[in-house]
Amino acid sequence: MSAIRMPRRALAAASGALLLALTTLVAGAGSAQAALPTPVSAATARTYLAAIPVAAESHADTYDRTLFPHWITIAGTCDTRETVLKRDGSGVVTNSACSSVSGSWVSAYDNATTTNASSFDIDHLVPLAEAWRSGAWAWSTDQRKALANDLTRPQLIAVSASSNRSKGDQDPATWLPQASYRCTYARAWVQVKYFYGLNVDTAEKSALTSILNGC
Repeated sequence: MSAIRMPRRALAAASGALLLALTTLVAGAGSAQAALPTPVSAATARTYLAAIPVAAESHADTYDRTLFPHWITIAGTCDTRETVLKRDGSGVVTNSACSSVSGSWVSAYDNATTTNASSFDIDHLVPLAEAWRSGAWAWSTDQRKALANDLTRPQLIAVSASSNRSKGDQDPATWLPQASYRCTYARAWVQVKYFYGLNVDTAEKSALTSILNGC
């Protein structure tokens, strides 16, 4: 699998991601939604992982977050961040600017809870800097924008700010969420990397293999 074919597929699916986001906003009004698009099964993730190229990370010194346009407008006044907050919360109420003014959220990474949306971050499950080092350095801006705002794959999730800052741009070899969420996390990680044609390094693949084998 090349690192070119998969980003092309991702770009072709961008319109589908936006359509799904619009549907979620309508269907999710006033009700609790799943905190993350359901990732592929552990068996499928193991198959995907076996197909992902193993390569050392590179181009770390050229990473710039602005190269991944994120929090784009999804519908009306709602950007990607507000869309995920609405999807991941329970009883979420938004104002005319699509800001969440009430609701409750539970962080899958550490089980922290809040009724204040501003205390939660929207995490890129595969961090943008990690994606850059794994092959996104060679992408077009549109391809990077697709990854940074992907509402179809399990790439965006509302989590506590503390857990998101603790994670930073680390991969599963050096950071993992609470034990009860690790299988879901690994399945999601592999699905996103496979879809976008990103590489994994040796330590990352070893960690993912161990988690998936225990799912």
